[in-house]
Amino acid sequence: MHCHTQDKDTQAQGKTKARGGDLSKIALVGNPNVGKSVIFGLLTGRYVTVSNYPGTTVEVSQSNVAIEGRRFLIVDTPGVNSLLPMSEDEKVTRDILLDERPQAVLQVGDAKNLKRTLAITSQLSEMGLPVVLALNMMDEAMDRGISVDMDALKNIIGADVTGTVAPERKGLKELRAALVRREPRVPDLKPEYGPVVEDYICRVARLLPEANISRRSLSIMILSGDESLGAWLRANLDKPQLETMERLRAECREALGKPVGMHVNEARMKLATEITETVMKKSEGARGTVAELFGRASMHPFWGLIILLGVLFILYEFVGVLGADVMVGFAEETLFGKYLNPMFTKVVDLIMPIQFFRDMFVGEYGLITMALTYAIAIILPITTTFFIAFSILEDSGYLPRLAIMSNKFFNLMGLSGKAVLPMVLGLGCGTMAVMTTRILESRRDRIIATFLLALAVPCAAQLGVIMGMLGALSFNSLAIWIGSVIVVLLVAGFLAARIVPGDQSEFFLEIPPIRMPKMENIIMKTWGRAIWYLKEAVPLFMLGTFALFILDKIHLLGFIEHLASPIVVGVLDLPEKTTAAFLIGFFRRDYGAAGLFALAEKGLLTPVQTVVSLVTITLFVPCLAHFFMMIKERGMKLALLMMAIILPIAVLAGGGLNFILHILKIPL
Repeated sequence: MHCHTQDKDTQAQGKTKARGGDLSKIALVGNPNVGKSVIFGLLTGRYVTVSNYPGTTVEVSQSNVAIEGRRFLIVDTPGVNSLLPMSEDEKVTRDILLDERPQAVLQVGDAKNLKRTLAITSQLSEMGLPVVLALNMMDEAMDRGISVDMDALKNIIGADVTGTVAPERKGLKELRAALVRREPRVPDLKPEYGPVVEDYICRVARLLPEANISRRSLSIMILSGDESLGAWLRANLDKPQLETMERLRAECREALGKPVGMHVNEARMKLATEITETVMKKSEGARGTVAELFGRASMHPFWGLIILLGVLFILYEFVGVLGADVMVGFAEETLFGKYLNPMFTKVVDLIMPIQFFRDMFVGEYGLITMALTYAIAIILPITTTFFIAFSILEDSGYLPRLAIMSNKFFNLMGLSGKAVLPMVLGLGCGTMAVMTTRILESRRDRIIATFLLALAVPCAAQLGVIMGMLGALSFNSLAIWIGSVIVVLLVAGFLAARIVPGDQSEFFLEIPPIRMPKMENIIMKTWGRAIWYLKEAVPLFMLGTFALFILDKIHLLGFIEHLASPIVVGVLDLPEKTTAAFLIGFFRRDYGAAGLFALAEKGLLTPVQTVVSLVTITLFVPCLAHFFMMIKERGMKLALLMMAIILPIAVLAGGGLNFILHILKIPL
């Protein structure tokens, strides 16, 4: 028995609302890592960071677009494994559908994993939402010997289905036609929940007000124990209704003899499996390709470690040697050292009669001689090579396998393997990574991950500079830096897991296939990130340099260096001048590292001091943007507490390493 009347009323209401608005809204919905953001970019012409691993889209992107003369607002929602939210990003997607009622849902699915795709389709069907289903990555399905009878699938689910290969723009024309030329239809998928659950679905539905999605779907969420609906229910129901609903939920669970959510998921997966077996065929002997063998080997306990070490070595050679040695050497010594800086110095000397302003532009802390030289000559070549390498790792599908390899390591810190994803993203940008902690199920996991990101995960720009400095020394230096940071990460995480209250969440991660990275994607990602760096970092470099210039002119910089000398000189055994690098590191972590790079280039740091300073600045307080994001996500009190803990950890770790290196006298 189904409560059909309520579903039909809701659908009619939703269509009227959609037509009455200025723009027709289309929501992109799908599992993580199925290419939603790629399709969003192709439909809208906007660049969005797209990666071959789950968890990329956490904040919502949207854009106005004209398709064949009609205006649409396309919304790219976070990836979901269920519309019964288990994490904050899933709640964001469900709330967009509940609160905003799109005219249509463009569901993007993985053609290789039709069963998982149809589990989402069945939930959209229950919500009463019109759907166009785009089965993406059809090329990878064919490579695996998988074929899908698209016409049969369309007839079974009662909605339009198209096949796409997003990076190659295949199927995009048919997809646009399905969205524009034909009225998208509500899928006709009805999982069988049995008489007990169906009875309670109808009884709960009678208590609910009219909504943007069907009362039936809301009833199923409530009976399944969806606590994220609490605010919506309290806003729309009175206390007696809420108490009746809670009683019905308890009765249903008792009558069923097991959690309702588990029963509902089993029914949905059963229906998805039946449809998949009907429309999908798989040829035997299509497996065993080189890519698949590499994919399996990369998760093997032994071979996976060998592959990881190989990846790290190539990264070290590409970024540390090519980027930081060859490219930085040319940009800093030749381009800026011989041509640009002397030219700018002559020009400023000619047009600036006042010494104060000459110093401001071309002095020791000059906006040109220091800020632009650091930002363009030192940081840009290193970050560009790192962005290229990182884009290749993203597009190849290796990063989720790295997460699998690291799962046991992160379990030592009381985190599920899913927490590896924000950590990996933190190697790109710590600010972005803090936002990505929303994919973690519990508040406890989000707090611990945020703390560890701020403490011990260097961003791409900082990591590039660090690798450049270590590349000028020896492999021992790199090993000591990595080992020191990992030890601090482990100890801090181990202690945090025992201090922060709450239980460890489950680990679930969809593994994409290994694929050959596409040059177009790599260029697009590298270009987008390089432009982001220039827009975001260069102004902050200017601001940080100007702050140093003013502090130097009013003789405060020397005073601060002298004030911090008991720590910088006494504990860390570093020159007083490194104090400026640590201070400016709060504006930009990579700028602080660049300051150390410049000191090392001038021969002011010994190899031991270089390694100690790099470990300290890696563990030092996060940059200003990262700190503001911590406040936004975790609150002012927790953010300040984390900063107060991180600072002494960095100093103690650097001081301890300095003591050990002098005792052991390891060649660097």
